[in-house]
Parts: sequence; structure tokens; C-alpha cells
Amino acid sequence: MAAATEVAVGRKLGWRQTAAGDYLSEFFGTFILICFGDGVVAMAVAALNQSGRGDKIFDASGDWLIITWGWGFAVAMAVYVAGGVSGAHINPAVTLASAIKRGFPWSKVPGYWAAQILGAFTGAALVYWVYVNAINSYDTANHITRGAANSVPTYSIFATFPAGYFNNWGGPFLTEVVGTAFLVCFVFAIIDEFNQPVRANLAPFMVGMAVVAIGISFGANSGYAINPARDFGPRVFAAIAGWDKIAFPGDYANISTYFWIPIVGPLVGGCIGALLYDLFIRDILQARGEPPDESVEPMGETAKATPVVEDY
Repeated sequence: MAAATEVAVGRKLGWRQTAAGDYLSEFFGTFILICFGDGVVAMAVAALNQSGRGDKIFDASGDWLIITWGWGFAVAMAVYVAGGVSGAHINPAVTLASAIKRGFPWSKVPGYWAAQILGAFTGAALVYWVYVNAINSYDTANHITRGAANSVPTYSIFATFPAGYFNNWGGPFLTEVVGTAFLVCFVFAIIDEFNQPVRANLAPFMVGMAVVAIGISFGANSGYAINPARDFGPRVFAAIAGWDKIAFPGDYANISTYFWIPIVGPLVGGCIGALLYDLFIRDILQARGEPPDESVEPMGETAKATPVVEDY
């Protein structure tokens, strides 16, 4: 009887031992990322000033600080949740860079990308569900027509847009390339078994701090998507929810058809960041014969501590 039960359980749970389990993990990790990332923007843009806790959106510096820190914590929590199963790429640029430079299976790349985009779309839908009253209240108070040019503030809860001082796609594209190059460089450094890997399972927290650093230093030009799924999934949801061409294809006063920039820019930047990190750091460490730290998972999965047995 016990053997029959084990076989039945094995059949029921077997799919979780395949790539499908990884895809589900990526979906859930990216879902959490967007819930807390878009959620903090919803707080800053609409909820706080419409809830009696202030009269307007924070002044620019305060607004940006809460958003950058919120996104940093969002990334850290998502990686803590999903890291043990799929490595918590939660970003197509990280997945592509890992396939190019870290031996990640190319056969899994399309599944990871699809799961990440679906997770981001679903996270945006949940944020909208939670904050729809605040968003509607803000739109009414500020005479905003959803989908019109003046609806960018509430649209920005979900996806990115270029700064008004750009008149073509070059500046935002460059910013996305640079920001994502730094992101992948930092991620590779944090988990590099040949370098100085973060210990005590603090790697997810440090990845979150990397996102904070990038947002504070390189965020204003393009909204630092630095993640194609983070932008594309919520952008599609915003288009469905009524922001129309402001969301997709992304038509703004200064640049039109913007949607591709937060997709292509991060993919290019992620590859550049991976190549530069290996060129300047990892290849040198390996050439010098530095031994790898066996306690670090090279693919980025959460390391599991080995219990210490005291000898009395």
C-alpha cells in the first residue's frame, strides 16, 4: 500500500521536478517583484496623496527615494522567494546573460522569458486591483483622462517612459543599456564562486541593493526598467486597462513607439555587463588559479547552509 501511495504521489508531483517547476518559480518570483515594485509607485503617485496623508505627490527627490528603495526591496524579496528553485533570474536580461556566459541551458530561455512576462503582467493586474480606487481618485482630482497625454502619471505606476528632455530614443536606450550592464555585472559578482561571494544567504539582499544603486544613479532618464519583463508585462496590462497608446506602443510628446527600448536596451546591456565582468574580473581570477568557493552555486541558486555538528 505504501509503495502504491509513493508511486501515485510521484506521478502527481513529477512535473515539479522538470523545467515546469523552474518556470512556475520564475512566474511567481516576477509576480512578487512587480507587486511590490509597481505597488510602491502606486503608493507614491496616487495612494498616499489621495488617502489624507498629504496633498500631492512627494517632491521629486523624496518621491524617487521611496520608489528606488521600494524596487530594491521588491527584487530582494522576489529572489529570496524563488531563488532556491529557479535561481530567480526574474529578468530576461539575466537569463540571456546566464545562457551566454554561465552555461544556463538555452532550451530553458524561452520558458523563462514567458514565465517572467506572465508573472509581471499578473503582478500589475493585482496592483491595479488593489489601487484602482486611488488611481481613479487621483485622475479625477487632477482632471486626467486615461489614455490621453496627461495620463502619464498614473500610467507610470505600471511601466516606464522617457524623460522630457530627450527628443529621440538614443538617450533612453543608452541609459537602459548602461543600467542593465551594471545590474548583470553586480549580479555576476555577487554570485561568483571565484571572487568574493556574498555569504550568510545575503545575496538576494545585495542584488536588491544593486537595483537601489542603479535607480538612484541612473534612473531618471528612462525610469530604469533594466528588465524587459518588468516593463513589457505591466505595459501590456496598462494598455488593456485603458492607457491605450500611452502604454502601447508608447507614444509620448517627445518620442513615439517607445515600447521596444526597455526590451532591447536591457537585453543588449545585460550581455555587455556579463562580458565586461568576465573580461575584467572572472577571467583574471581564473588565470591566477584562484580556487572556487564550493559553497557557492555558480548558477545563482540559493546556497543551503551545512549544519555544524559540535564535537563534545
